[in-house]
Amino acid sequence: MSVTVLQAMHDPALFGAEFDKPTWTAWEAFLAALLGEGMTDEQKLICQTHTGRTDLPAQVFRRAALVCGRRAGKSRILALLGTSLATLKDYRPYLSAGEVATVGIIAADRKQARTIFRYVRGLLALVPEMEAEVTRETDEIIEMAGRRVVIEIGTASFRATRGYTYAAVLCDEIAFWRDDSSANPDEEILRALRPGLATIPGSMLLLASSPYARRGVLWKTFKRYYGQEGASTLVWKAATRDMNPEFDVQEERDAYEEDPASAAAEYGAEFRSDIASFVAPEVVEACTVQGRHELPRNSRVRYAAFVDPSGGSSDSMTLAIAHYEGDSAILDLVRERKAPFSPEATVIEFSAVLKTYGLVSVTGDRYGGEWPREQFRKHGIAYNLSDKPRSDLYRDLLPLLNSGKAELLDLPVLARQLCGLERRTGRGGRDSIDHAPGGHDDVANAVAGALLMQPRRRMPKFTPEVVQKIANQSMRGYQTWAV
Repeated sequence: MSVTVLQAMHDPALFGAEFDKPTWTAWEAFLAALLGEGMTDEQKLICQTHTGRTDLPAQVFRRAALVCGRRAGKSRILALLGTSLATLKDYRPYLSAGEVATVGIIAADRKQARTIFRYVRGLLALVPEMEAEVTRETDEIIEMAGRRVVIEIGTASFRATRGYTYAAVLCDEIAFWRDDSSANPDEEILRALRPGLATIPGSMLLLASSPYARRGVLWKTFKRYYGQEGASTLVWKAATRDMNPEFDVQEERDAYEEDPASAAAEYGAEFRSDIASFVAPEVVEACTVQGRHELPRNSRVRYAAFVDPSGGSSDSMTLAIAHYEGDSAILDLVRERKAPFSPEATVIEFSAVLKTYGLVSVTGDRYGGEWPREQFRKHGIAYNLSDKPRSDLYRDLLPLLNSGKAELLDLPVLARQLCGLERRTGRGGRDSIDHAPGGHDDVANAVAGALLMQPRRRMPKFTPEVVQKIANQSMRGYQTWAV
């Protein structure tokens, strides 16, 4: 690269107009460390503070993790790096005929990834020569055909990220990635990305996020490399105001007063210790009957059902049916209708399923007020209100899972949602269990409710003769006692 990123950052003819304030001092130290450039004494001190290392990097890092508070400026720095790598370096000697070098931007979803993408577009617009090289532009792609470079928003999926040749991958808010195709999406996605980074010398994988729970790629990278002399991955940990001194002090103070644990993660860049995984994947796997996807009705079995209703626009509507054999809970059926869907049509469908299992009632939460009860009642199904909130359902389900007294269906969505549940400890010491931010638990909620609803035994039916016999026996017992 004939012009370095730091030079481009300060050059008025390039990106200097965007980064001319002194508030970028700490970020300049990060870039100097990342790119193995010389540092001032001030930058050396900043580097040691935020990397936990006393050795000063002497070469370019190809892997880096930014563990920074919100509004610290990390998305703009990722955009600067992505734009510089796309425009200041020639990748053509490393590309085969028809091949292009991609600067990928990946976030929890495509909408969030557009934040960095817009910053990239803005930086290109600052330099007429660079903007003139753009041959095609959409809301998700900037193509420079002459350079054989594409800047593109990618999907947070290990399937969608395969097959590319990457000059750089910018992973934004990686601590919050969720993907229906994998229980550990961040790990699977990075595993799929690495081969695409291997063929271009100097390619970069940059992870950035405010921290969250002590799990996942960001936490593992921090634990392995932070403060390690000679580590091949640069880990930079900094609170919001360390990197962005202009951030509103009162906003930060209010956040700490409202929820100290959350604010420490959001603005202090501290991984949360009050959040833990609810159930281990090994436990869920041990309870899952491989290859069993649904059980037919057995007329000698009494069933129970639980529904998690939804309005049809965002969350799924789910139904689960289960029964007991001894003290073991057996999951028989799961139905999920993903949004968007017709709530009325889904109630008709679920009601028909319930009747095939001999059920005339279902239990659910208080969602929607009278609406679920009225709709199910129209189709001959009584809707009973659950006396437990979902957090309590999950709490009571855990002993069943840990003891192996639950048989689960082999449904990937169920395994993902159960493994994705989090136990949070509130300031009062009370635990709550729920899905992670951006996650879902509609299927898990219905299954937990069904597995915990041990059907009540029917009272035996007696003929008049049997009733008279019981009465005579009772009378004889009373006479004997009286004498």
